[in-house]
Amino acid sequence: MHSMNDYSSAIQLRSDRWSALRAAAAAMSRDPKGKNAAQGRKEIEALFESLALIEPYWAFPGMSAFDHMRRQFAHGNFEDLAFAVNRVTRALTTGAYRRRTIPLERDSLDQDEHDDEAMLPPEARALAKPYFEVLIVDNVNEQQERWLRSNVTRMRRTEDPFIYEAVVVPSLEDALIAVMFNHNIQAIVVRPGLTLKSKVDQQILTRYLARAGGQDEIDALQPESYGPELCRMIAKVRPELDAYLVTERSVEDIAGLDLGICRRVFYNQEDFMELHLNILRGVQARNKSPFFTALVEYSKQPTGVFHAMPISRGKSITRSHWIQDMGAFYGPNIFLAETSATSGGLDSLLEPHGPIKEAQELASRAFGSKQTFFATNGTSTCNKIVVQALVRPGDIVLVDRDCHKSHHYGMVLAGAQVSYLDSYPLNEYSMYGAVPLREIKERLLELKAAGKLDRVRMLLLTNCTFDGLVYNVERVMEECLAIKPDLIFLWDEAWFAFARFSPTYRQRTAMNAANTLRAKFKSEAHAAAYEAQQKTLKDANDETLLNTRLIPPPQARVRAYATQSTHKTLTSLRQGSMIHVNDQDFKGEVEQSFHEAYMTHTSTSPNYQIIASLDVGRRQVELEGFEFVQRQVEAAMSMRRAISEHPLLRKYFKVLSAGDMIPEQHRESGVTSYYDVEQGWTDMWDCWEQDEFVLDATRVTLAVGGTGWDGDTFKTQILMDKYGIQINKTSRNTVLFMTNIGTTRSSVAYLIEVLVEIAKSLDDLLDDASRMERLSFDRRVTNLMENYPPLPDFSCFHEAFRAADTPEGDIRTPFFLAYDEKNCDYLDLNGSLQEVMDAGDTVVSASFIIPYPPGFPILVPGQVVSQEILDFMRALDVSEIHGYRPDLGLRVFTAEALKRVRRKDLSSSPV
Repeated sequence: MHSMNDYSSAIQLRSDRWSALRAAAAAMSRDPKGKNAAQGRKEIEALFESLALIEPYWAFPGMSAFDHMRRQFAHGNFEDLAFAVNRVTRALTTGAYRRRTIPLERDSLDQDEHDDEAMLPPEARALAKPYFEVLIVDNVNEQQERWLRSNVTRMRRTEDPFIYEAVVVPSLEDALIAVMFNHNIQAIVVRPGLTLKSKVDQQILTRYLARAGGQDEIDALQPESYGPELCRMIAKVRPELDAYLVTERSVEDIAGLDLGICRRVFYNQEDFMELHLNILRGVQARNKSPFFTALVEYSKQPTGVFHAMPISRGKSITRSHWIQDMGAFYGPNIFLAETSATSGGLDSLLEPHGPIKEAQELASRAFGSKQTFFATNGTSTCNKIVVQALVRPGDIVLVDRDCHKSHHYGMVLAGAQVSYLDSYPLNEYSMYGAVPLREIKERLLELKAAGKLDRVRMLLLTNCTFDGLVYNVERVMEECLAIKPDLIFLWDEAWFAFARFSPTYRQRTAMNAANTLRAKFKSEAHAAAYEAQQKTLKDANDETLLNTRLIPPPQARVRAYATQSTHKTLTSLRQGSMIHVNDQDFKGEVEQSFHEAYMTHTSTSPNYQIIASLDVGRRQVELEGFEFVQRQVEAAMSMRRAISEHPLLRKYFKVLSAGDMIPEQHRESGVTSYYDVEQGWTDMWDCWEQDEFVLDATRVTLAVGGTGWDGDTFKTQILMDKYGIQINKTSRNTVLFMTNIGTTRSSVAYLIEVLVEIAKSLDDLLDDASRMERLSFDRRVTNLMENYPPLPDFSCFHEAFRAADTPEGDIRTPFFLAYDEKNCDYLDLNGSLQEVMDAGDTVVSASFIIPYPPGFPILVPGQVVSQEILDFMRALDVSEIHGYRPDLGLRVFTAEALKRVRRKDLSSSPV
């Protein structure tokens, strides 16, 4: 039986324990006196002991039923035990316990035994009342607990929109574990009788309580503050939940305390109906989807269509003799809800005042922002909106060189002076990492020394990167604000929208870091720390500043923006994205320019289906995001374990670990891998709390060079063409498997089966290979795994497009200079280009050159082509390079065009 360390979440641990208990109980019921009976008894007893640590935190099957099953086992009633365990396991798997009572006795009449949740049609599941659980925290005896539960049950009414059951735990520590274990919990009732300490195994306590502040903070609490402190601590790990505090303290004592997620305080009363109504109202507040609801209601209205959308109400399809198949495929509702109307209960995305405005406000609450804006044409547009709203022509912007191409084009539109930052290279795997904080600080100090710090406007970084590298966002913002207190941060979180709903991941999101810093900067402790550091750093040189963790002044302004591709990692239709804002100066400085930029890039006819899906996607993650993200992480972790433990897979494949993708100096925790075959799982919390960079566990990068196939060939010809497995990121010798909240254990199992089949076929191929075939295979592997081209850094902007004293450059001038073909020429990579460079002439790119992979510009307009870049382009073995013409060569500026730019004589150019 696997230990606790073999699981990365309690959800999977519980599921596997019940499944194992079902198998063991069934075996015992078939042969209770066989030769394996003694071993079977030991296994069942161990499983019961293991489940006894977890089951007190769940409403189903409940501790009374669990204890009854243990008594059945003790009395040798193995057939009754097998039946009961089978019913529990089946109900947990299908979710049937959410809709009805599950009898566990063999003689019970259960007409719905085969009515599994998974078998219900979507319409029936949509009509069922949603189920959740309420955590009651009170140290009561068995009789008092029954009284509490009966009062909860007595409050139910047929008109209630939801069904809930109660889970009762005695202590503050148990409550914290419960909200980490049990994803069904949506509300917490904290009563005055709670105690501090749990009787649960210390290993579990240590692992989970760190997320809420740590054991030392918990041990320091005073009895009179247990209730308020519990509300505050739960807010750290599950901020989406509602808490209700029942207290005997006076209002004066409670006023001014940080009550975290507490929605209401009840004073020394037992009005269960009032509490019941508040619980339902709190969950309903998260269950609202105002625009989706408005669109559904609009689709039911009889209307006459006299606007510019023939497809509205499906009229152009139902009247057609040739495209009826489209209507049959999509069904009627999508067309009934298709409209360009902004009235009749609907709203305008450009000037929202009704349900879209409310939906955006709910999204702001869910993601921890101050303002949130929806976008229906992807995060590429979101990036351009933010850049255009904030960056003025001539502003200096520090940009991650290997960020998404939309940022580079945004710099062109804004007329920014771009200062590119280089990520550390992972040459062995032909991919880049992330930008070290030291390099960012060094660039800011360089600009400060040049007298240009006042022109520095923004720092733009990708968090997390496509390959899963995540910044220590709070630290980056703190130290940069210590050098420039009004710096604006744009965090491209296109692949990180789900992170808000995991306690581990949340701390590294832009909005969470911004809220943390805003609170920190107001504290007296921070002001004292800043003053003390200023004294020690008086007259400090740049090297000292680079080696010091800098503290920003209390008056620093927190100005953070995050763009998220909701459709990439949460539930949304394609191109559904959000912009999250946490900018202290947004109202006074940015709001008008943001509105203009938003109007510039947003369609006047946005797709209402996308907006509705964003609304529903937000609703989903507020109610079950915690569960879904846990399952997503668990799927990726099980994939890691399966590949790492399989001897045949290890022969040809390697799962890249944090140690492979993050240099040691950026891993202060010392953690090299999330999974070790000998020790099981490493708790991610320590490294996510400390390290400069961490690896997103939901992304599994697999080195495939050992197969002899490059990443692109393995992706297209093997995974996609042969097995129907879709991925969209490769490097020269790796492929990236991205799990998401829709990934199932069956999907992971299928992938492992495919990899094993591939490995077996390679084994068979090599067994039958001739000496020359084997030599050819070994050479391909060596070429992919050892003979890799070094990744080039950003060279520089040509002097015609940059200032002399610092490296930032004007990307807009060369971009438009290239519009005139007379300013450009083409040079062949393997011929004339090298000859020109060997002659000592400077070659300057006239285009964005973007190979896939790696998928970001290795050359931008105005950039000097270095020998390293040329060597890298020659070594590229990918078929897709945007901006490069294989038939003509690399597009570059002529010497005459560069001279005219230097003379500022652009009369013959459209610039």
